[in-house]
Amino acid sequence: MAQPCRILVLISGSGSNLQAIMDSCDDNLHGEIVGVISNNPNAYGLTRAHMAEVNTSCIIPHQNENRLDYDRRLITAIDHYQPDLIVLAGFMRILSDELVLKYEGKMLNIHPSLLPKYPGLHTHKNALASNDKEHGASVHFVIPKLDAGPVILQAKVPVYEDDTVETLTERVHEQEHRIYPLVVKWFSLNRLQMKDNQAYLDNQCLPINGYAPD
Repeated sequence: MAQPCRILVLISGSGSNLQAIMDSCDDNLHGEIVGVISNNPNAYGLTRAHMAEVNTSCIIPHQNENRLDYDRRLITAIDHYQPDLIVLAGFMRILSDELVLKYEGKMLNIHPSLLPKYPGLHTHKNALASNDKEHGASVHFVIPKLDAGPVILQAKVPVYEDDTVETLTERVHEQEHRIYPLVVKWFSLNRLQMKDNQAYLDNQCLPINGYAPD
């Protein structure tokens, strides 16, 4: 990829993973964040983008609008930025199959669990309720099935007896901010692809739990 990878980030909230990726763009990342889209006009992530002089768009759901109609408006906004990579960073909407298939192979998500454990919401609560000894986060390609795309990289954290949802969330967030920019960098350097519903790094098919360093 001769030109810097054009990265578009979709958010709904505070944008802490957006911030981690923006910070990494200043440190040997062959990529440029060309825009940030939010479904929430009050998302603090929009403020982060404005402070970094990154273009933003807010696609607010209309009353009684169905998912497909919203996603078609979202597609128009996405295509305006002509992204090479779309990064979901706390975008709190379930995307339609039509949208996901249009961008399949160039859309990433980070999920706060060690997938395939605990897809969906309340992952930290579920980990505590199950008395898990470890928890974590997974970066994966997005496919139509929720949180089921091929895993690229995971980070694990210990779960302590006195943990609460809040303390566990904070520990996982720290790891999210470490691994998400790394995966974005791999994609930006053209090292990462999705082929036949599997993730490949440096032309090597990754195992079910993603990259595992020696």
